[in-house]
Amino acid sequence: MDKKVRVRIAPSPTGAIHVGLARSALYNYLFARKHGGTFILRIEDTDAARSTTESADAIIKGLGWLGITFDEGPYYQSRRMDIYKQYVDKLIKTGHAYHCYCTPERLAEERKKAEAEKRAWRYDKWCLHLTPDEKASFEAQGVKPAIRLLIPEGQTTFHDLIHGDITREHKDVDDFVAVRSNGIPTYNFVVVIDDYLMEMTHILRAVEHISNTFKQVLLYKAFGWDIPEFAHLPLILGEDKKKLSKRHGAMSLEEFRKLGYLPDAMVNFLALLGWSPGGDKEIMSRAELVDLFSIERINTSNAVFDMQKLEWMNGEYLRAPDTEKLLSAFQEWLQSQAITLPSECSADFLSKALPLIAERSRTLAEVYDSLFPYLSEDLVYDEKGVEKHFRKDPDAVKERLRLYRERLVALSEFNKETTEEALRQLIEELGIKAGLLIHPVRLAVTGRTVGPPLFDCLELLGRDRVLARLEVFGDYVEE
Repeated sequence: MDKKVRVRIAPSPTGAIHVGLARSALYNYLFARKHGGTFILRIEDTDAARSTTESADAIIKGLGWLGITFDEGPYYQSRRMDIYKQYVDKLIKTGHAYHCYCTPERLAEERKKAEAEKRAWRYDKWCLHLTPDEKASFEAQGVKPAIRLLIPEGQTTFHDLIHGDITREHKDVDDFVAVRSNGIPTYNFVVVIDDYLMEMTHILRAVEHISNTFKQVLLYKAFGWDIPEFAHLPLILGEDKKKLSKRHGAMSLEEFRKLGYLPDAMVNFLALLGWSPGGDKEIMSRAELVDLFSIERINTSNAVFDMQKLEWMNGEYLRAPDTEKLLSAFQEWLQSQAITLPSECSADFLSKALPLIAERSRTLAEVYDSLFPYLSEDLVYDEKGVEKHFRKDPDAVKERLRLYRERLVALSEFNKETTEEALRQLIEELGIKAGLLIHPVRLAVTGRTVGPPLFDCLELLGRDRVLARLEVFGDYVEE
């Protein structure tokens, strides 16, 4: 590339950071890292009525959680108003923009007429043809004008790095407002000024912005500036192939974090929402994503947000062999959710427990839920399990548990090998199937019917707790 790559993410701070914004940020980040470029964060907060500091902070926090770091910024548009005014004056002087004194009432009436005639409404350039006296009259009445960009006749074509050449006739582009009558500039105006001054080389953003791109290209031409490269990313759809929204369970990044998704898994999953490295490889490290990423492999077709795939992928990351990393992620998640574990729950205990529990978990929230029987003595027994494994022959099951408890008391060493050997010997002596003892024991010591391998569970709990729980459960069944 001739110029050093400079890209940005430019969200409006009007709500939580959502999946689409996170995906756009990730693609810009990967592109910058791939080409040794610069990634910038700009907060587009000119809409004072809707923008909040809390939302801006949430965006920064969300990107930080994903590990998407920016090299410059955050820049805030609300602090750059004096800059924008200089460029408004330039457009007026060169005849590329004009004052518009139309009242909201007149514009509403014109829209109503267009609707009645079943045609698309376009501003009729009424104020472009005002005489100096008419303008002076409006000024004398104290009417504050808006500033509209004058769209010339003809057509505009820009080349999209994903979709190819896209053309639009100017008759279909409105003389849009660049600056409102209250002096606040609009999105399409300030985004061009900022992208030019910040020397953006590539604009990677959602496909919904294509209609805005035509207006922005016309502004670049009006100023006589070089136009950056554009790449419009495919939509993210729900499984019903409609645009992703809350009805699909679409959540903010903070909600995914709360549920216990790992940032590495989220980054991996988001990268594949509209981009493919080729082949069938799906689990990729950040370094691999940077190395493999290219705009050329971004799809033109829309992506589908598959929650089951995200759960599967998160589970794969949970089961990675790095116990220290899993422990760190779990402790960070506990802290983020203000959860405090019992004091006796040491890092050493968690290092043994987490890999076992993660084998059957999809999120850190599930890990915590599955860990509960090892942290608390207040077990709640699975009623379906009790019905299935005890109610049909309670006396026989109680006797088997009593006999197994006696074997455990007599063991010289208590570990997964010795507890398993004791159980195998007992079922052989009783002439029963293994499940007739394994399932009741698991239920008695964990309260659940599924979990890590039973004998790992017993070793993790330790002899005293296992013996106590077998005895307590015997009393529970009696009741």
